[in-house]
Amino acid sequence: MAWDTTVTLGKGDVVSNESLANLLREERRFAPPADLAANANVTAEAYERAKADRLGFWAEQARRLTWAAEPTETLDWSNPPFAKWFADGKLNVAYNCVDRHVENGLGDRVAIHFEGEPGDTRSVTYAELQREVSKAAHALTELGVRTGDRVAIYLPMIPETVVAMLACARIGAPHSVVFGGFSADALATRIEDADARVVITADGGYRRGKPSALKPAVDEALTRPGTENVGNVLVVRRTGQEVAWAEGRDVWWHELVDRQPEQHTPEAFDAEHPLFILYTSGTTGKPKGILHTTGGYLTQVSYTHHAVFDLKPESDVYWCTADVGWVTGHSYIVYGPLSNGATQVLYEGTPDTPHQGRWWEIVQKYGVTILYTAPTAIRACMKWGDDIPAKFDLSSLRILGSVGEPINPEAWVWYRKHIGADKTPVVDTWWQTETGGMMISPLPGVTETKPGSAQIPLPGISATVIDDDANEVPDGSGGYLVLTEPWPSMLRTIWGDDQRYLDTYWSRFANRYFAGDGAKKDDDGDIWLLGRVDDVMLVSGHNISTTEVESALVSHPKVAEAAVVGATDPQTTQAICAFVILRGGAAEEDGLVEELRAHVSKHLGPIAKPKRILPVAELPKTRSGKIMRRLLRDVAENRTLGDVTTLTDSSVMELIQSKLPSAASED
Repeated sequence: MAWDTTVTLGKGDVVSNESLANLLREERRFAPPADLAANANVTAEAYERAKADRLGFWAEQARRLTWAAEPTETLDWSNPPFAKWFADGKLNVAYNCVDRHVENGLGDRVAIHFEGEPGDTRSVTYAELQREVSKAAHALTELGVRTGDRVAIYLPMIPETVVAMLACARIGAPHSVVFGGFSADALATRIEDADARVVITADGGYRRGKPSALKPAVDEALTRPGTENVGNVLVVRRTGQEVAWAEGRDVWWHELVDRQPEQHTPEAFDAEHPLFILYTSGTTGKPKGILHTTGGYLTQVSYTHHAVFDLKPESDVYWCTADVGWVTGHSYIVYGPLSNGATQVLYEGTPDTPHQGRWWEIVQKYGVTILYTAPTAIRACMKWGDDIPAKFDLSSLRILGSVGEPINPEAWVWYRKHIGADKTPVVDTWWQTETGGMMISPLPGVTETKPGSAQIPLPGISATVIDDDANEVPDGSGGYLVLTEPWPSMLRTIWGDDQRYLDTYWSRFANRYFAGDGAKKDDDGDIWLLGRVDDVMLVSGHNISTTEVESALVSHPKVAEAAVVGATDPQTTQAICAFVILRGGAAEEDGLVEELRAHVSKHLGPIAKPKRILPVAELPKTRSGKIMRRLLRDVAENRTLGDVTTLTDSSVMELIQSKLPSAASED
């Protein structure tokens, strides 16, 4: 598909009012605070050092870890695109995340402040974490788990989830964490594909003020063909719900784990030993098992967590709001922070339970200094009102991060202003399940940041934007985001399917990794992510990003959140259809839809004006906060709805469909 460059980000940043327009036009860059810049973990010199000797730079970062056998070879790229990083080195991930901190006298440092949704709390020190991981490692061994065996983990956001992952890493058993919102069918597919031998789950977790069962989905999944090799289900008691019990198969965590020895000697594994499989959606409908290995992955997530968040482990309190079931939870809740000896918050529930200020209450309670969250959550907080975070003391915050999707400039500025007191740097990070760790992001002590832009590749990362012919596009133009050199935390393959790995990521452009994201470079050469290429609409021969239209809509003072899809149209190939949530004080009145269409037209040009705009009370979202645009596309094209089982509230779709007859102007 050809890219055009008629719709650009950069000088035409999307804004909502005159003052914000002036802010972005006249002060498009935000310099790092002087004190942060003076004491930053990483300075501008890192870019030059990595440019001069990229492999030497990564070898230096590998020395942040503790190796049982130091690697002498950095990268083996003799069989591209199958990389081997630090291949002759040996290490244990759990030792690097736990034991070495205890040995260095940090056993009393809190590793995890757990905040349950009902209000129960628990603080776990590194010494306590070491004991719990050791006991869990013994327990898995007692269940017959051996090095190389796969373990499926289907748990809520509780400390035992972190313990289970580290215990697997400790004994060399690759884990496959399955998000707790997935259905029994989805769980069964992942258990079967990974050929898991043990499943670790819980009776349930707390979600929106009530217990949410998990074990019934495991029981159902294990009736499916292909799951016969699961020998045991290890069950954490979290909610006290009644659960069905399969004698001889099901084992309570507290009965098995609690009686194990508190000391366990970790074994060192090859740097290329598999650490985990994490499944992500595939275009064929069959999930892709993304395989990450040990040494290169831990090197990059440890370094990027240290660099991008300017982590000072002796004083910072870090909080990533993601679920451990997603890669963000793997890399920036478990492995990155713990390898750096961080103190972090782990929260079980939703940001609006029992009230819409719950997150800010937690920031105030624990003195959180670094907050990493998603644009979807930021926009939800915008919708609820500026007055809610204003009720809490957020002065401890010094770094704000964004992850998961491109962030529109309006949300970026709101985040900085209302959460960061208009002084806290915002680091907008681009990376993927496949990349393992952060790839493009500002550095808070170095970069003059721009609202809405991920900006430039991190030191040691090679990324650019190319056209259909694989030529790098000039500044001010758009195309496909590609990675041009291997990186330590890259996926090694798709589990059990090397050919699919080649076809999916390496076939579109020779010798370049492409996973489907579009991007544009502004006049300074900084990168703006446009979302998935399949979220780019072809309208009358012009390629228009759904992200750009969503940003334009959200920049209107009456719009809190927007989701845009392209629907088949016989005249224009695709028609732009928008679903918007209005801000609290905005009314759905005559003329509003035309006002919004004109607003988009003004900011992005007439070609980007939505054909249909539908105000709605809510958007269909998964429990991780991802908007299910596939379902909105079904609605826009009057198709039967696809699978809605992963939605937080499936009734949202019924409400949206009920409004269709009064949908927006279609002229």
